[in-house]
Amino acid sequence: MSLAERVVLSFVVGSQRFNYRTAAVIIRDGHVLVCREDDDDYVMLPGGRVEMGETSHSALSREIAEELHSTAEIGPLVYTVENFFERAGQRFHEIAAYYRVTLPESFPFRSEGIAFETYDEGHLLRFTWLPLRAAALGEANLLPRWMIERLADLPEATQHLVMHELPREASRAAS
Repeated sequence: MSLAERVVLSFVVGSQRFNYRTAAVIIRDGHVLVCREDDDDYVMLPGGRVEMGETSHSALSREIAEELHSTAEIGPLVYTVENFFERAGQRFHEIAAYYRVTLPESFPFRSEGIAFETYDEGHLLRFTWLPLRAAALGEANLLPRWMIERLADLPEATQHLVMHELPREASRAAS
């Protein structure tokens, strides 16, 4: 596929948005790498949307190259997730793949402040290393919220999760 033919697997159906996302769990020295896009009030794990004809593994390698300007060793799949949530008034149905990832030692590490900053597709991305403590991750508003408690104790085998982060009446409709 040429760049002009790239089709991101994210689309609106009625009042909901479907996303197919892949993300990196990058841990170094008791910290996890997170990204804040523009002036969002939340942070997320690095990654992005999978494109048509692309595996989640390949998409993550591409996203890391585009956003972090780095190579990476994509390790085992940690979680596959069916996530139902709402953001900015829109309901989402997201399928996501989370992989353990190792960056080269040359990738900047700072226990405080911004480690790396870049622009991607017109958005300012700021990457920081947060301590693997629920309080620090919660204070930074890590999304999805279910990840806050799971980062410090990642499973050895892949886990499949179905997460409902919608208001109670909306989550019944999504079931």
